[in-house]
Amino acid sequence: MKNILLLLCLTVGYTSMAQPKKALTPMDIANLKAVLFTSISDDGSRIAYGLGYREDPTKENSGLKIKLFVYDVAAGTSTPFVTQNNMGSIQFRPLHNSITFTSKRKNDKVTSLYEIPLSGGEAQNIYSFTTSISSYSWHPDGKQLVFVSSKSNKPKSELPYEPEIYEENLRSSDAYLVNVSQGEAKQISKDIYVRQVAWNHGGSQIAYGGSPSALVDDSYTSQKIYVVSASDISDVGVIEHTAKLGHFEWSPDDKTIAFIGGRDKHDPIAGRLLVAGATGGTPKLLKENFKGSFDAINWKDNKTIMFLASEGTSTSLGTINLSGKSNMVINKGETSFTQFSLAKNGAVSLTGSSASYPNELFYIAPGAKTAERKTTSNPWLSDRLMGKQEVITYKAADGLEIEGILIHPVNASSEKSPLISVVHGGPEAHYNNGWLTAYSMPGQMAAGMGYAVFYPNYRGSTGRGIEFAESSQGDPAGKEFDDIIDGIDYLIDKGLVDKTKVGVTGGSYGGYATAWMSTRYTDRFAAGVMFVGISDNISKWGTSDIPEEMYLVHSRKRIWDDYEFFLKRSPIYYAGQAKTPLLIMAGKDDTRVDPGQSHELYRHIKTRTDTPVRLVLYPGEGHGNRNSTARFDYSLRMMRWFDTYLKNSENTIPETEISLETGGN
Repeated sequence: MKNILLLLCLTVGYTSMAQPKKALTPMDIANLKAVLFTSISDDGSRIAYGLGYREDPTKENSGLKIKLFVYDVAAGTSTPFVTQNNMGSIQFRPLHNSITFTSKRKNDKVTSLYEIPLSGGEAQNIYSFTTSISSYSWHPDGKQLVFVSSKSNKPKSELPYEPEIYEENLRSSDAYLVNVSQGEAKQISKDIYVRQVAWNHGGSQIAYGGSPSALVDDSYTSQKIYVVSASDISDVGVIEHTAKLGHFEWSPDDKTIAFIGGRDKHDPIAGRLLVAGATGGTPKLLKENFKGSFDAINWKDNKTIMFLASEGTSTSLGTINLSGKSNMVINKGETSFTQFSLAKNGAVSLTGSSASYPNELFYIAPGAKTAERKTTSNPWLSDRLMGKQEVITYKAADGLEIEGILIHPVNASSEKSPLISVVHGGPEAHYNNGWLTAYSMPGQMAAGMGYAVFYPNYRGSTGRGIEFAESSQGDPAGKEFDDIIDGIDYLIDKGLVDKTKVGVTGGSYGGYATAWMSTRYTDRFAAGVMFVGISDNISKWGTSDIPEEMYLVHSRKRIWDDYEFFLKRSPIYYAGQAKTPLLIMAGKDDTRVDPGQSHELYRHIKTRTDTPVRLVLYPGEGHGNRNSTARFDYSLRMMRWFDTYLKNSENTIPETEISLETGGN
């Protein structure tokens, strides 16, 4: 009897082990969870983190949702604290043994401040303002609060209908000071659209960053840091800055403010590290020739800043002193870190991903040199087949070295594979060698369907220093996009790719690249999927919410000074020769790249050629799809389009409707 039972157990075990793994599907991508942010307590004993997820896209078209967890470092366990509501700006409240966050619950009229004790229990609303709180900072005593809130400046009409006045009566956003247990909030900012705020460590001064108005262009080109006295709101100083502005942090002794920003007005990103005296003045640039970009900072002591940086396709964690000398805590490795939090005892919590999983929680013990992974949010990923992911380098036509990332097909054979090239937007962005699969990025989803997937960091990408980031300026769709062609040729020459089965996709500036490849280089591409992309650089200037930023860090000349140049750098100019079947998708409410850009290219190709083209608009979506069903629908349409034109021999345009069965597990 024992032998029979043993045989049965072995048989069941063998059968279970022998079950073949499945490749990732669009539904898998829709179900992914990821650790979005982390905050470590001052004593390093606990880590608060937010786990992001979306509802089943076949049942609910909703946005991102977040659950709050707390990781106990000593016990090595995570405990769910808030699991039913969205939240933001999660912080440990000083001297109160609790966590606070912003949230808008069922009976709330506005987004308010909530608190939950570290001992557990129900989160309670501890402060509501007349309008929503977007961000906040605690005084060291845990009683006083400075926060940012915005309100509409549009006068109420006496008529039953009123038109929308474009770029006038914009919302204001101000900083307010309040004791959460008593008194009314007092406005501390004036004539500035406030975007971030922070108490100093001594509680005597407040810094806030902002721009002259709510215009997106102003947020990119005209932000400064203002310092005021907390006692009487008198001005202390202004840090004069004429470039992009990112996050800022007070030094422990409150004498210095460090921030991430641009070097000058032509720097495409806030990716340099600068410091300035708290009384204002001109900031000093640290590590000016750094061949990377700074992503996050925190003060370790009065003379040392800890930083997270991107270097090429990798990330690193290090320290730098005020003279610019740096030391690495974690060198470039297989984990791509995105955010970190530093405790007073030197412990660090981080979020990071790899080629095989999205963002998880990591921890570095005081004095340690390695980060330990502490969460596994998607355990089922171990049962999915993944294609090999590797960093590649190749030479552009002019000899410049370009980096990219290649995901090989699952179960790759000696046969040449169809290829999907995924072009990042910006172009001030780059791909790190971490998790590269999302609703609009085919990644492992496509690898499981037999595709090779290529992510080029073409010139103009970030992560390689300011010189490389500025190398594409004044040459839109020029050498920057030729770099992509050179990368594809590199893969073809290596014998990895079937040159007759090359596709391209991307969003925003990556959508511009997709449109360019599908028209100007149409002989090279068998299929394209363009998302919120640019097709006409002349009309783009007049319909975008960032015309000045486009001029300063992209075109470097005005369209009215050379209309012919901008026309010839527009995909519509070459639409008459388009032979690449093109699926165009866009958010109907996009203000960054007006959906008219998609309409224009669709109409040009539809009228001037017989090439298959389709335009799909997503109502309620902007510059990228936020909601679950809209994202799932996008994934299904994208992969069906590539399957039709890169794999099938009939090449008949797909039906307009989508079958959910194609995206199931």
